[in-house]
Amino acid sequence: MKKICFILIGIIVLANVQAQDYKKLHFSSILVDTHNDIISTCLEKGYRFDSNLTGLTHSDLDRMFKGGVDVQVFSIWCDGTQPNPFAFANREIDTLYAWIKRNPSKMMLVTNSSQLMQAVSQHKLGAMIGVEGGHMIENSIDKLDSLYARGTRYMTLTWNNNTDWATSAKNESDTTQHLTHKGLTEFGKQVVRHMNKIGMLVDLSHVGEQTFWDAIHTTTKPVLVSHSDAYALCPVPRNLKDDQIKAVAKNGGVIQLNFYSGFLDSSFDAKEQAFEARHKAEKDSLMKAGKQEFFADNYLFLKYADEVANMRAPFHLILDHLDHIVKLAGVDHVGMGSDFDGISFPPQQMDDVTAYPLITKALLERGYSKTDIQKILGGNFIRVLKANEVKQ
Repeated sequence: MKKICFILIGIIVLANVQAQDYKKLHFSSILVDTHNDIISTCLEKGYRFDSNLTGLTHSDLDRMFKGGVDVQVFSIWCDGTQPNPFAFANREIDTLYAWIKRNPSKMMLVTNSSQLMQAVSQHKLGAMIGVEGGHMIENSIDKLDSLYARGTRYMTLTWNNNTDWATSAKNESDTTQHLTHKGLTEFGKQVVRHMNKIGMLVDLSHVGEQTFWDAIHTTTKPVLVSHSDAYALCPVPRNLKDDQIKAVAKNGGVIQLNFYSGFLDSSFDAKEQAFEARHKAEKDSLMKAGKQEFFADNYLFLKYADEVANMRAPFHLILDHLDHIVKLAGVDHVGMGSDFDGISFPPQQMDDVTAYPLITKALLERGYSKTDIQKILGGNFIRVLKANEVKQ
């Protein structure tokens, strides 16, 4: 009996030690999340990022610290239907500036790797800016420069909508679309070259396959794929095929994993279509009342939370996608780009940013070394950021 007791005590002690080990590693590492949509969520719903939004959003300022997030790239997003998307982008940047101004002891704007390390050393949330969609430059290199001057350090060449100079994954793969071109036009290639010149990362999430390859063959700097997953595990147009993953590695870039269940779980689309059929009349009513489709969907997902819970991807799929990318590209080319507050279906257990330590725990359990985990959590992105910086 004593022997059994000693064994049980040993198991409990070992479990506690392991728990402390993964938490210690997590909170001593630099965690960079390259994509979060809390700005547009706060503007739509009238929330304040620096207040307690638990139960309302995936993110707020205090929960960032609880999850060990050291650097957050805040997405600047609009869907392109606005009459002046450049002005809308600047309004969202103004919002981030206001958050930083109200919380100077907790946040700081980060525009380069040196400032990033300064934020980490001062225990502040490093706030970076990523523009999600080239439509926000309104076909103007001058407006691209203006967004850079305000702190933007990556631009996703397209969102789901095409620009005049680049085609998106959603539209390139849609056979009903009558495209005037596929991929980058000559102006699109000029945009990529100019981003290289000024030190803005070229982000290839959301872009169509031809746009991807045109950008890869045009850029002279490592690219970012800020929030995407592996097509081989979940075949949707937003994910990267194996040859694309290998191309990012050859380029020296990094692929940041998206937590959206629809990009992780190949069975998700059927579940979502059934949900939409059940609630179509209510969604139509919301959109007639003026809600954008994303926010109408989000309202329904919150209202029918029990149904949503059963649709969420298993947690292990995040690690499965990561393993797949590592197998093809190596551990130097993968990171985290959650898409929190831009998605309605995060995986099981990943309810909000405070769940981030579970990723570190799972990486340890899968045999990744401390050095590898630190690369995945933030080191790989920092390397790519440095490689894009322009020496003054």
